[in-house]
Amino acid sequence: MAASTSAPSFSTPTKPASSSSPNSVCFARASGRSRMAAVVVRAEAVDASISPTVSALRPSKTMAITDQATALRQAGVPVIGLAAGEPDFDTPPVIAEAGMNAIKDGYTRYTPNAGTLELRKAICNKLQEENGISYSPDQVLVSNGAKQCITQAVLAVCSPGDEVLIPAPYWVSYPEMATLAGATPVILPTSISENFLLRPELLASKINEKSRLLILCSPSNPTGSVYPKELLEKIADIVKKYPRLLVLSDEIYEHIIYQPAKHTSFASLPGMWDRTLTVNGFSKAFAMTGWRLGYLAAPKHFVAACGKIQSQFTSGASSISQKAGLAALNLGYAGGEAVSTMVKAFQERRDYLVKSFKELPGVKISEPQVRIDKIQYSYYGSEVEGFGTIKDSESLCMFLLEKAQVALVPGDAFGDDKCIRMSYAAALSTLQTAMEKIKEAVALIKPRVAA
Repeated sequence: MAASTSAPSFSTPTKPASSSSPNSVCFARASGRSRMAAVVVRAEAVDASISPTVSALRPSKTMAITDQATALRQAGVPVIGLAAGEPDFDTPPVIAEAGMNAIKDGYTRYTPNAGTLELRKAICNKLQEENGISYSPDQVLVSNGAKQCITQAVLAVCSPGDEVLIPAPYWVSYPEMATLAGATPVILPTSISENFLLRPELLASKINEKSRLLILCSPSNPTGSVYPKELLEKIADIVKKYPRLLVLSDEIYEHIIYQPAKHTSFASLPGMWDRTLTVNGFSKAFAMTGWRLGYLAAPKHFVAACGKIQSQFTSGASSISQKAGLAALNLGYAGGEAVSTMVKAFQERRDYLVKSFKELPGVKISEPQVRIDKIQYSYYGSEVEGFGTIKDSESLCMFLLEKAQVALVPGDAFGDDKCIRMSYAAALSTLQTAMEKIKEAVALIKPRVAA
């Protein structure tokens, strides 16, 4: 038997003929003993770029601060979180029981994309009886929360180049939703002297041929202001002059208002039904934030367009949540005693905070919105030992988080850097503790003397 011969081993780096990157190098190795050849390729870097549209979006500061407060609590820091507007009440028992019964009864399958017929009929009855606006079930779309309803509505009616008119302070997500649709958010500032309500003259001065959508939120998140019917009528008189201009009316807080304020649905005003997309839901009034259930009511062609988006996005809302929502609407006018009990508690908390903040120097307040007015003359620009300079609403909130261990949301997230937002959807005892800590922290600030 002939003796075997072995070729000499070698290891030679070579550039592959098809290589388009200097970082792609081929290493070839051959061994006479093993008769094996191996090729190791260093792959090109994966393209990790993100869509420019998504890159342009800003993350929600409310959620970011809430997450930060949660992380601190999990690390053992006793932070009081007053950032997110989430009721601290449990879902009323009759609603929770309806959800549990849905599970027990096997009601756990897909529903129609637009929502169950029984729930849409109940929503129509509610809108007629409580809001004075008439819809048929095919003019109602049930979604996974009011936020989804608003996003789909903006996507359905806005095109690149359009403008979305948004009064400020605004809910943090409105401008980002406009951006996502390729539209341009146009911010309409309001003032504390006018209770953060949009002036009709300002609106009229900002409307042009690009104006496609006006977003109204009443009662307002974050200011808590309620638009009087007379003011809405003046706004409607302006809107009706522009056939292309639609109105999205966010009414998610309609039941959490205090006398003498009264809620008016924009679609109920003369000539506004055809151009108004009304959004509402169950999260706030019924303490159902985790159930994720909201609805849109509008002319059929708008609802159909939004339904088309939903069918390709999430499909219908949870079957279990829809049964719970039906039970909520069956509680009676405006949610009955279950809702009125929660509203009474909210008002007690609001009144306590208004009184407490009025005792702090350098603070001006618009009930029920906490606002730091002319803060640049009292807090902004101040140096705090062990912290640094308080420059704006964000650094003020970071100061309160660090020194008072209370999580609030900077006003710049809502379009007004002279504000901070405190959610009073927490137990009165929690708010009392938070205010004690805030007062102690504010005492560390040496007000800057105005020039």
